[in-house]
Amino acid sequence: MKAILFNGSLERRSESTSGRISQYFAERLEASGFQTEIFTLADSGIPLFDVTLTKTPLAVERMTQLFLEADIHFWLAPLYHGSIPGVMKNCLDWLEVTAGYDQPYLTDKMVGLVCWADGLQAMHGINTMDVIAKSLRAWPIPFSVPVIRTALFDPQDPAKVSSLYADKFDRLISIATTKKIKKLS
Repeated sequence: MKAILFNGSLERRSESTSGRISQYFAERLEASGFQTEIFTLADSGIPLFDVTLTKTPLAVERMTQLFLEADIHFWLAPLYHGSIPGVMKNCLDWLEVTAGYDQPYLTDKMVGLVCWADGLQAMHGINTMDVIAKSLRAWPIPFSVPVIRTALFDPQDPAKVSSLYADKFDRLISIATTKKIKKLS
């Protein structure tokens, strides 16, 4: 079983918020037997969406293959000015190249959603990703995790995710993996 972690942030540092959340999810999923790929938008080389191109860019072909091969998706995004980063939406827009497939876009893929913000507004990013996932024919998992970034890490050990968010992340992973395994059996 394959899981993809779509890191929608432009942060490249492994110790960044997005890097640490991605690593947390990757470790938990791999411990559950999932082959895990972290798709880091900052390193992807995805160009601006352009439907007039006659050839699909190589970076888009690679991204599309990873997204379609994954059994479960987890989309991780910071909240920027009330929404997800524009580059994350741009990347998802490229899934238009699959419009002619028998199973276009992300048909029947399960998607777990996580968004973080400095305040209480992270739910805006969750709502945006939920609408996008549904538009791409995916199934957003009904349990999502809006994160208040100041409470994300353990104050005693800032290298660790706080117990509050570890419990929420673990619940999201458990729901996603249990439902996917049942669906495949």
